[in-house]
Amino acid sequence: MGTQFAETVVVGGGQQGCSVAGALARLGYQALVVERGEIGQAWANERWDSLRVNTPNRTVSFPDWAYDGDDPEGYMPAREVAERLRGYVAAMGVAVREHTSVQLVESPIGDAAHEGARFRVHLDDGDVVEARNVVAALGGYSSPRIPEVAAGVDSSVTQLHTRYYRNPESLPSGAVLIVGAGNSGQQIADDLRDAGREVFLAVGGHKTAPRRYRGAQILDWLQLLLPEGNLETASGGRGDSPVLPGVSVLSGKDGGQDLSLPILAAKGVTLVGSVRGASGGLLWLADNVRAVAREAARKQSELLKAIDAAIEQHGLVVPAADPVPEYDPSLIEDYGTTLDLVANGITTIIWATGFVPDYGILPATALDEAGMPVQRRGLGALPGLYYAGLPEAGSVMPLLIAATRNQAERVARHIQMDNTLRHRSPLAIGGLWT
Repeated sequence: MGTQFAETVVVGGGQQGCSVAGALARLGYQALVVERGEIGQAWANERWDSLRVNTPNRTVSFPDWAYDGDDPEGYMPAREVAERLRGYVAAMGVAVREHTSVQLVESPIGDAAHEGARFRVHLDDGDVVEARNVVAALGGYSSPRIPEVAAGVDSSVTQLHTRYYRNPESLPSGAVLIVGAGNSGQQIADDLRDAGREVFLAVGGHKTAPRRYRGAQILDWLQLLLPEGNLETASGGRGDSPVLPGVSVLSGKDGGQDLSLPILAAKGVTLVGSVRGASGGLLWLADNVRAVAREAARKQSELLKAIDAAIEQHGLVVPAADPVPEYDPSLIEDYGTTLDLVANGITTIIWATGFVPDYGILPATALDEAGMPVQRRGLGALPGLYYAGLPEAGSVMPLLIAATRNQAERVARHIQMDNTLRHRSPLAIGGLWT
């Protein structure tokens, strides 16, 4: 136990936190990364076995650390992301404390033991670290969300969140119900169905997009055309819910695939409505399968039209529009308002209902009434407090690995500016431009 000093403490050792520390190292500043598990914890230990990143390998890059493999258009396994992140941290000489949790971040502190300290970071091993800067790289997906309705399900049914799903063999025999039709829900449904399992998918609001469109990856178009409008917004069909959504449903499986409710239905997945209640072995559903599928198709059509309009406006020379199958209502059927788990042999429910952010370790003055960070483009409400891995201006695109570098470099520049002005070095100010 003791009190140490680190100019910058980064809370979270995922790609966002390590990228900030790496960007600072490039500028000549040392940061301490504190991670509750291991570097790349989520990628290494909290994803299912078959998951592949749904953005091309070339986008898996960090500050001063470009992708150097031989398959830039492929999709690497999740665990490879963790391996690359660990290699990056080692190469950049970043200081890390793994398997250590932050219990509390104090600010302001009136009796700092170290000059310039603005925060006191309490660790679960009893150590205290004073810091001038704190970067909360907790992301928005830290705590699994399981709705209250789960409590009403009979105890004989195995229930787990997507964070704890690994492979089809790890589940009890019998049919599986997946609740939620976002990226995780649809990809796990596909994984289980390909393994020969009987799968039910309870639908909910989501977005879809073709993997490729007019000669480019759909995510490349979204990144290029962000100034034209917020094409991938954070609404995601969840309204004002604190649950942070994901981007459009895509899969990195088998070289990158499209994924949608009609595709899953064609593979034999039974689509049922959104879960509204539970009592023992009976679930009450909204009779909304076709409505949800139709709305996802409408959003996709709007997205592609926006891309087409931007292409025309800028006179870009690109291939003609690829044929994108129109929504065919005959492929989707409403299920009804009840689902009998016993009658359908459903022994497992996987809750693909997202995550909720948890910033409770931060000072209350840094958070709004809902417990969410008060921040703008990574700058927090307290001097020296920064964030990495949050949506910006309603867009969830910054959550992708490809955007990690830009966010990290921006935060690092702000910390550099603070340090430079504090020491009032005119010569050092010139370095801010390089």
